[in-house]
Amino acid sequence: MKSQTVTPEERLEELGLVLPIPRQAAGNYVSCVRTGNLIFTAGQGTNEYRGKLGKDVTVEVGYDAAKQCMMNLLAVVKQEIGELSKVKRIVKILGFVNSTPDFTNQPKVMNGASDLLVEVFGENGKHGRSAVGMAQLPHNNAVEVEMILEIEE
Repeated sequence: MKSQTVTPEERLEELGLVLPIPRQAAGNYVSCVRTGNLIFTAGQGTNEYRGKLGKDVTVEVGYDAAKQCMMNLLAVVKQEIGELSKVKRIVKILGFVNSTPDFTNQPKVMNGASDLLVEVFGENGKHGRSAVGMAQLPHNNAVEVEMILEIEE
């Protein structure tokens, strides 16, 4: 079990991961909204993973895409609150998976995002989740993820 004194940023470093520069909103919206002690993020896709699960993209690549989406989300949250140690709990994530009509492994794809949250935040990273298939996503993204989290006030 990891020491409670290890910060989420240090856990990311231990995993060999570096948060990307947060992407700018692509329209008339913001990347996240803070209300009270909750943050609601806009959906984040990736520039690296395009295509449809069940046709162009394997479950393993989809897993990596969901993980990268979560890295993009964590970058947005860090920009908003300064340091990830202020995250009290991940409440819920919603994953949209660009899928063929017969693809049914959306939960396996979304494990990429969920596994990363538990690796970074431990028990506080466990969350509610929905994983849904979509006929298409913007820019042919393979996956898009949004998140609700509770922060220390």
